[in-house]
Amino acid sequence: MIQLEALYKISYGLYIVTSGDRNQGNGFVSNTVFQVTSQPQRFAVCCNKDNYSASFIQQFKAFAVSILAQDTSAELIGKFGYKSGREMNKMTDVKVIFKETNVPIVLDGSLAFFECKLVDVFDVGTHWIFIGELVSAEIVDDTGQPLTYAYYREVKKGFSPKNAPTYIDQSKIETKTENAMSKKFKCPICGYIYDEAEEKVKFSDLPDDWVCPVCGSEKSEFIEIS
Repeated sequence: MIQLEALYKISYGLYIVTSGDRNQGNGFVSNTVFQVTSQPQRFAVCCNKDNYSASFIQQFKAFAVSILAQDTSAELIGKFGYKSGREMNKMTDVKVIFKETNVPIVLDGSLAFFECKLVDVFDVGTHWIFIGELVSAEIVDDTGQPLTYAYYREVKKGFSPKNAPTYIDQSKIETKTENAMSKKFKCPICGYIYDEAEEKVKFSDLPDDWVCPVCGSEKSEFIEIS
């Protein structure tokens, strides 16, 4: 038996991984960034092969990781986590800097960042695992708390996009109880589902300026699905 809910107990952080140069750049939200060795200091980043950023990391042979804060905006997560760089310039209206590797580093919503030069790549099926050697690291804000995937799910009511290695099809998770009178509304941009039975507040009672907690889409864009 595989009880998919058990996988939610694994601890992850949330990060923006970027690559490129001063002329072009891209990035994506990742919850699979971790240190793999101490001497030399090397880090692994998991990236779906379909992600536009995968080609940037391979081309520019470097990547940067911005460690996100708990209060990171839904709009920033939506831009880097649920939208494609093939269709938009993700660096527009985002504060970035350039350091040792010359890749764009996102400062918005960041507690700290580090840069790595690419040293190895592993094919693991749907994803690449990029191994990078640390070349610089700096603190941006030492007063905030890092955003974890558990906090993102439980407080911000978000979930992994389909390209994430931790994506779980919500339709495969059984619910123990469900109020027959409740309704569900789906965000057409990122797929977030507002379930009245869980939230205990009718969707119609939400203020008009309420936005999707995952990608920042307006309430008026939501579609009733049940």
